[in-house]
Amino acid sequence: MKYKIIGGIIAAVFLIGVVGSVLVLTSKPKNTVRIVSDGRTLYTIDLSTAEDETFTVGYGGHENIVEIRDGRIRVADADCPDKTCVRMGWLSNASMPIVCLPHHLVIEFTDDDGDVDALTS
Repeated sequence: MKYKIIGGIIAAVFLIGVVGSVLVLTSKPKNTVRIVSDGRTLYTIDLSTAEDETFTVGYGGHENIVEIRDGRIRVADADCPDKTCVRMGWLSNASMPIVCLPHHLVIEFTDDDGDVDALTS
């Protein structure tokens, strides 16, 4: 009896994992990103309509250079000591945002599909 209960729990966890994976993989692709500094949204960008550009996001006298190219976004360069945000590369999915802890910067996909042309601050 004990083994049947444990087997049922394992099967239920496995089933929940499969269903969750299917939902994540079949969800509508997100094209809108938010650039947040110190908890405040600086920009909301629709990558499907954004023009290729490079711009600087500053914080406390420091800078992150953000690049948009071919409907993708990344931190191209930063003057933080570890450059983890630069090594993260292009933002590829909603589960892993680009984060620069020293500069309090987060670039993440958002569900906000409002009428955003390219950049709003």
